[in-house]
Amino acid sequence: MVLVTILFIYLVNFLKMNLSYAYIFLAFAIILEITGTSFVKDTAGFTKWMPTAICLGTICFSYYLMSHVVTYIPVGITYATWSGLGIAAITIIGVFKYNQIPNIPTIIGLILIIVGVIIVNTMSDIKVN
Repeated sequence: MVLVTILFIYLVNFLKMNLSYAYIFLAFAIILEITGTSFVKDTAGFTKWMPTAICLGTICFSYYLMSHVVTYIPVGITYATWSGLGIAAITIIGVFKYNQIPNIPTIIGLILIIVGVIIVNTMSDIKVN
């Protein structure tokens, strides 16, 4: 894991960043955020070292990637995408991992979040300065 992280940081620093790479980095940041957040309950208040290390490491690396993403995608759109898709994915993980079944209003809310993320990403004309 550490070797992959070091290699990825090396690539981030030497790649010529553009909008395509920004969305690829955003996808990886979302995956890392989902991974880290899915381990929060397993940390037992950060008393279990392995889930804690996974949680903190993936969240920190997710923010590192987002720091590069916001140079090409506006911070509001970046964060809306990151958090919105993370919320939906964590809810799905909660169903399978912890048997936490959402009720109908929650499902409707999640659908609205996903629709909002799609609208923000496809209809925004905000430019990054």
